[in-house]
Amino acid sequence: MSRWNVADVMTFGAVSVTPDTPFKAIVDLLEAHGVNAVPVVDAADRVVGVVSSADLLPRIEHAGSGKAHATVAGELMSAPAITVAGTAPLPTAARIMESAGLRRLPVVDGAGRLVGLVTRRDLLKVFLRSDEEIRREVAGLCSRSGVEVEVADGVVTLLGAVRREAAIPSFVRRVERVDGVVDVVSLLG
Repeated sequence: MSRWNVADVMTFGAVSVTPDTPFKAIVDLLEAHGVNAVPVVDAADRVVGVVSSADLLPRIEHAGSGKAHATVAGELMSAPAITVAGTAPLPTAARIMESAGLRRLPVVDGAGRLVGLVTRRDLLKVFLRSDEEIRREVAGLCSRSGVEVEVADGVVTLLGAVRREAAIPSFVRRVERVDGVVDVVSLLG
């Protein structure tokens, strides 16, 4: 039911590097922008990889891996890059980030070109909706059922009697998917 997608919360435009960006320039960009990773893009702005601070650490550790001797982004990057489309629903981006252990995710258009970044913090913006906004939307879902809706701090409480008790679990799941809902308390009977 979520109507919000990645483009609604992402940061448009993103600092990026090309495969031939030198090691030191990458470190400078990470520091200057306060980030821990940058997408690597080809000449057409398609995301081909990501260089993170973790990719740069072997240089400090003097480890014997190939990355310890890498000097440019194309040798340092993790590839292929994990990306998300701007049209993807927020839960999709959250699942990708969680399963891959990422803090930020490059956002691409239909051709795989970089259009921005989405962070874990960005995904939480959906919870900034006011209780009244949430209440109105949930009330719209149950306008013909006579169910009363209360919302406090994003927690929706459903009160009243319903015609078919068997329908309560599916109705509660629909309410849980409303953007900004933290939890649902069903006092329906």
